Amino acid sequence: MDLFVDVLLDSLSDTVELVPFLLLTYIAMEALEHGMAGRPEQLIAQADKGGTVIGALLGALPQCGFSAMAATLYAGRVITAGTLVAVILSTSDELIPVFMATRTPMGRLASIIAIKVVIGMAVGLVVDVVLRALHRAGDGHPHIAELCARAHCHCGDADLVDDRAHVHDHGSHQGHDHAHDHAHHHEHAGHGRWWHIVRSALVHTVEVTAFIFAITLAFGLAFELVGQEALAHALGIHPVRAVFLAALIGLIPNCGASVAIAQLFLDGTLATGPMLAGLLVSGGMGLLVLFRTNADTQQNVEFAAFVYLVGVLCGLVASAMGLVL
Repeated sequence: MDLFVDVLLDSLSDTVELVPFLLLTYIAMEALEHGMAGRPEQLIAQADKGGTVIGALLGALPQCGFSAMAATLYAGRVITAGTLVAVILSTSDELIPVFMATRTPMGRLASIIAIKVVIGMAVGLVVDVVLRALHRAGDGHPHIAELCARAHCHCGDADLVDDRAHVHDHGSHQGHDHAHDHAHHHEHAGHGRWWHIVRSALVHTVEVTAFIFAITLAFGLAFELVGQEALAHALGIHPVRAVFLAALIGLIPNCGASVAIAQLFLDGTLATGPMLAGLLVSGGMGLLVLFRTNADTQQNVEFAAFVYLVGVLCGLVASAMGLVL
């Protein structure tokens, strides 16, 4: 019972930390959809030029919320696939807190973060270039409305409010001062629009948060039941096999995965190669949010498989080079 309570509290804590990121992301997306009339495509084109670089740098910050934000923005096609990959690969998750708690030399920590950021940038750029060459980079337009349609949040009602306000304004010109009615129209439409934006963002946030909490709790219980000693034994059997297994553990959408990998590395149980494989794949809640928000299940599986493959390849290369951090 104590184990269940501990996992429950940890899952709740991890989930609550994501709520501000999700809410702000959805508010920004809804505002972009309803209030910028034609400019989203231009903004995406401008952000696309440095999206992978910015994404990789943000991912390095000690907060897995950025990967959740990136997954949500990608589901609405506000950012590119390369940017999402860059964020996930560079996300530090619990790496920094664990290293700082054990008073690990800052140079060692900085080296690992720098490697993750560089790999995130490079792979993200390659992904975008390849997808464009294959004409699979999308149509260059945001698809935020599709998220609303799947969530049944009726955020399109904001446009209906604007239309009704416009009809009211047009009809009232016959008996009222035009300037007064015009001002009233903008005030009414503005209030209605922002209410629908916030309401829609809240609906999305609640749905995604509930999904994340349920999955995190399930994986947390499974992770605790297996135990870190069993993981240490499995990872220490064979160095090459450890790379594949560490990357697989990194896919678990729970902070316990990255904590275990970091601690086993610091204890000397895990070599540099397997550690890099696991921590590259451990992108916080990014992939979990992607599976919840992005409608294309096959694409989500491809994302997860690609990130896993990158982690394994980087881990194998580091092992072959005899890299020691």
